Amino acid sequence: MGFDVGVVPYNPDGWGPPDTPAVPLLPRRDGTSSGGIGSAANIPFAPFSRSDKLGRIADWMRNPNFANPGRSTAGRDAVFDFAFDESAILAAAADDDSSFRLVDGKPPPRPKFGPRWRFQQRPQLPQRRDEEVEARKREAEKERARRDRLYHHNRSTVAGAGVQAGNRRDAPTLKSSVDIQPEWTMLDQIPFSTFSKLSFNVPDPPEDLLICGGLEFYDKSFDRINPKNERRLERFKSRNFFKVTTTDDPIIRRLANEDKAAVFATDAILSALMCAPRSVYSWDIVIQRVGNKLFFDKRDGSQLDLLSVNETSSEPLPEAKEDINSAHSLAVEATYINQNFSQQVLLRDGNKVNFDEPNPFASEGEEVASVAYRYRRWKLDEDTHLIARCEVHSVTDVRGQRAFLTLNAVNEFDPKYSGVDWRQKLETQRGAVLATELKNNANKLAKWTSQALLAGADMMKLGYVSRVHPRDHYNHVILSVIGYKPRDFAAQINLNTSNMWGIVKSIVDLCMKLNEGKYVLVKDPVKPQVRIYEVPADAFENDYMEEPLPEEDQVQPPAEDEAADGIAEAVGEGEAAAAGPLVGEGEANIDASASSV
Repeated sequence: MGFDVGVVPYNPDGWGPPDTPAVPLLPRRDGTSSGGIGSAANIPFAPFSRSDKLGRIADWMRNPNFANPGRSTAGRDAVFDFAFDESAILAAAADDDSSFRLVDGKPPPRPKFGPRWRFQQRPQLPQRRDEEVEARKREAEKERARRDRLYHHNRSTVAGAGVQAGNRRDAPTLKSSVDIQPEWTMLDQIPFSTFSKLSFNVPDPPEDLLICGGLEFYDKSFDRINPKNERRLERFKSRNFFKVTTTDDPIIRRLANEDKAAVFATDAILSALMCAPRSVYSWDIVIQRVGNKLFFDKRDGSQLDLLSVNETSSEPLPEAKEDINSAHSLAVEATYINQNFSQQVLLRDGNKVNFDEPNPFASEGEEVASVAYRYRRWKLDEDTHLIARCEVHSVTDVRGQRAFLTLNAVNEFDPKYSGVDWRQKLETQRGAVLATELKNNANKLAKWTSQALLAGADMMKLGYVSRVHPRDHYNHVILSVIGYKPRDFAAQINLNTSNMWGIVKSIVDLCMKLNEGKYVLVKDPVKPQVRIYEVPADAFENDYMEEPLPEEDQVQPPAEDEAADGIAEAVGEGEAAAAGPLVGEGEANIDASASSV
């Protein structure tokens, strides 16, 4: 059965159909055909001009079964609606239109222009379904981050009564690393802007005086780890790690007794000084002037023993100390991760490189971590030399030559704080991950780099460690391990070695002009500056309780006559201390301590 489309009329006189069609346009329902105007009664027609906007010609998608019965379907586009192509319905619609009168008392709509409507006039392009889902996820994440920032801001505003409401960044770091006592005397304060202008080039390369300890070889299979092939971080509870300060080091006491140098320090203390302009949290260094010698020390349990997390980030961390994402909790977690990572990436096959002397801090039979201490000497000027104890963590063979390595790990605790998910970006956008870490942990990475430079390491291995779950701070996985040359990495993070040594040289020159005694260099918790305080000689000596020694190692009480002599000597020493230290007296104390060791 065919479909008769009719005959298209031909107009020889001009454009468009003729005035009166000569043939029937549409057949009637009874099967007959008729010409004239009546034959075109069911064809919709609406007059229009060139200035009118054309609507849709025909809506083939409308379903008459779902039409709203309370709403009239006869409107402006009803003549184009072929779903209701019945003359009776059209006639009813015409009757409704003739009896309908519009009464609207609302004011005319205001034009949508100005600041409120500026960005609402752009037509939105249709998006795919997956793009819409991702857009909704991003909006939800932004809203969640905004609520978190507002929550932490309100907490910090309520907690810190003396802090301005807008100063959110400094609120968690208002407390000083050491309590400033009223009897302390402030001698000087140095702004960080002064440090940035300093420059000093060490004239000669450093000299290795002694290397102690032993190193295990690096496992090169960790270089092939990626987020899809992650490895669980193990725990090394049986291995001991030592954080011994300068004056408690028997090797440094021996070198001081031999007058090998005038200034003594460790790589951790020197790196804190060298990278001071990048620090935000408060820290302190104890300085002892003994005769013509200078000792840079740290307190037991000092801030320098922990690794800061998100120190230079603009996002504040929770202030509650018991929160797993607080600054203190993250520092303890990062230190724990760093120690375990430095031991896991080693070959535990028993092959070990031993140096001149064993670990000076380990007792016989004690299992210690893989570490070697390099006692190196630098020449600051003709009369001043500096000796520092520097650490290297591993050794490897590179083209038949032995190379020293330092092993450190950065940790991810919650991607919403950094804005970069390591599991998704570390393999494809490694540079973006490193840039984010440089922004949030500039001071920590700079100190690791300076320590590698001080130790003369050939390579520094940087591990990326993340939590198994953001709320689980006990279990971690290693996502990647990347190696860098210290000098190249220092240039990449804009760490100037001349400026580093310029800061150390200026501090040494300043302290050499001080009188004999004990001093404290404190980083201000709020302002970018350091202060030097003169403190009593017995400061920081009663802050902790020493663990008792085993009975066989304890000193036995002297005999009666020896005890009387000892008491007389103690009284004499007390009177001499009350009279004030003399030049050279501190050297005698150091010599006596070295001989006892």
